[in-house]
Amino acid sequence: MVRTLGVAVVGFGWMGRVHTQAYARVPHHFPGLSVRPELVAVADEVPGRAEEAAAQYGFAAAHRDWREVAADPRVQAVSIAAPNFLHREIGLAMAEAGKHIWIEKPVGLTAEDARAVSDAVAKAGVQGTVGFNYRGAPAVAAARELIASGEIGIVTHVRIRLFSDYAAHPEGALTWRYERERGGSGVLGDLASHGVDLARFLLGEIEALTADTAIFLPRRARPTGATAGHTRATGGELGPVENEDYVNCLLRFASGARGVLEACRVSVGEQNNYGFEVHGTKGAVFWDFRRMGELGVSRGTSYQDQPVSTVYVGPGDGEYAAFQPGSANSMGYDDLKVIEAHHFLRSIAENTPYGATLADAVHSAAALDAMSRSAERGTWVPLA
Repeated sequence: MVRTLGVAVVGFGWMGRVHTQAYARVPHHFPGLSVRPELVAVADEVPGRAEEAAAQYGFAAAHRDWREVAADPRVQAVSIAAPNFLHREIGLAMAEAGKHIWIEKPVGLTAEDARAVSDAVAKAGVQGTVGFNYRGAPAVAAARELIASGEIGIVTHVRIRLFSDYAAHPEGALTWRYERERGGSGVLGDLASHGVDLARFLLGEIEALTADTAIFLPRRARPTGATAGHTRATGGELGPVENEDYVNCLLRFASGARGVLEACRVSVGEQNNYGFEVHGTKGAVFWDFRRMGELGVSRGTSYQDQPVSTVYVGPGDGEYAAFQPGSANSMGYDDLKVIEAHHFLRSIAENTPYGATLADAVHSAAALDAMSRSAERGTWVPLA
């Protein structure tokens, strides 16, 4: 029997829209779910934004203050897509109100914030899913199985890249994303958090790391009005960029493997160039988010001059079958959020965690904190 679950979305910028659309689509792709999301409430502090969302998507109620969502008994689960500096406060309040949470990464500004939300979720006995969407790609699931099976031998090293140009324009507005107090650690939280999660998802725990960071565009113009996404601003008062545009990091895994993680938000000429290269003693596997349904795979017994084949993922790989009937049919970014929504709702229905959890968010945040300490000290930093 299918039961209705009242859901709400807090923060209705681009990510809030993606979450809402995922709730609308999830029953079509995963009809076996025993819960059906109902859009009960939306909250956003920007005047008119919540009302617009309600009119477009059919939320029953629209609010300026997220606290009204926390107090609404009809709401049983909440998507938290507000700015980073609000994640801890909202996450704690929703968990304490007995509501399940699907929260975007990074969960707060520090590992302490992530632990606080994780502890609150555990104490309340509710479910918590985190927006590490790239691990949900069927090709990433296939790569993980390939690595675990030993087909490429013992993993020796990995390179993970996350290059984007979303902050490359010098007229990009000085929004909360560029402030330590509200945005946290810049490209570390925006992109490197995904890289850490992919590293752990594919290769296991990180034992130690050393990192270097840089700010390449040190001043930006302050916006004169409400912003969403990566707005441009001209003529406004210039202010300092306080957090990192770039990070590179060397990783040591508990398995003995080595890694390189590099992320940049001001990479001119790069649009969502996210991916990894995993090498083992017998082969290798490669993935590029922009060719999401493909893997480059080298395996065999040649070792030297061993070729790389293109493998198209299909039914049987991750959640691919919920979207397409045969290999090489394309999937997109929004499909990954539908997979997340499915994991979230299934976690609630079965009272068992599926997908990325708050424990994963804590591990990622701890690695980001370690990167910041390493960049300041110029030393290796162990991860307990």
